[in-house]
Amino acid sequence: MSVTEVRWNRRAILDVASIHAHVADHNPKAADDLRRLIYRRTDDLAHFPLAHRQGRLPGTREMVLHPNYILIYRLSGEVITILRVLHSARNWP
Repeated sequence: MSVTEVRWNRRAILDVASIHAHVADHNPKAADDLRRLIYRRTDDLAHFPLAHRQGRLPGTREMVLHPNYILIYRLSGEVITILRVLHSARNWP
């Protein structure tokens, strides 16, 4: 299955910015590396949108980006919408 578009909703963009700022307080290089990892792994979704587990909310899927971070997305037709990027210790949903 191939997807034609990956979209980020506003909340997910803010999640990444918040994660980056938090990590950068302690280690700026690690923050930059993590942000690159998030976007690189998201690019992979277009090729393998069903490769990740079903989400805890109906109609969603979850990709483990890193042992500490999970990306929540929805697949609708040929469009993936990134909904959230959350720390794995966070109570979700």
